[in-house]
Amino acid sequence: MIRVPRVRLIGPEDEQLGVVTSDEAKRMARDSGYDLVEISPTADPPVCRIMDYGKFKYEQKKKAQESKKKQHNFTVKEVRVRPKTGAHDIEVKIKRARTFLEAGDKVQLTVLFRGREVVHARIGMNILEDIAHELAEIAKVERAPRMEGKRMHMILTPIRRPAPPKKASAPPRKPMKKPAPQESAPQESAPQESASQEPTAETETPPPSE
Repeated sequence: MIRVPRVRLIGPEDEQLGVVTSDEAKRMARDSGYDLVEISPTADPPVCRIMDYGKFKYEQKKKAQESKKKQHNFTVKEVRVRPKTGAHDIEVKIKRARTFLEAGDKVQLTVLFRGREVVHARIGMNILEDIAHELAEIAKVERAPRMEGKRMHMILTPIRRPAPPKKASAPPRKPMKKPAPQESAPQESAPQESASQEPTAETETPPPSE
């Protein structure tokens, strides 16, 4: 609720309406069918705006949801090895780490030392560096190898590759124009010979008898 006597007012179209009394600002908001919202209470005088408060809250919520979608929540998966882990088993561990990274998760590589193995920390360091090298095309080192008690940790994070550019769609082909039909020259027809008719014989009429 606005309790100050005067406010700097902004209209619904972001127009500056100057400094007015709180009662006047409320009346203007009521007449325009909107709400009077205090957007900067620490200013002198406080800044209020005439707006649709319900729509404003909806847009703020929508922006927050879109911002949250853009944030990628990483899950940290752990892959453990030993200083005496064989080459074949290391390959299996690398494949597992690759699966996690390609799924968008971080990977914590852990070397477990037992007893006096801890004095050979360099072996564990070499193992972690080799694994990071094998995965360099899809991951980068977020945290370098670090010794904690009898464990050595290193964290890999997936590399976000830029999305491939969209192929430009080929322009639509123009329909081919059909060639105009050529008028054929009129052919002269050969004169047809009329069927020959046999001449009719003329018969003489006999004179009348006397």
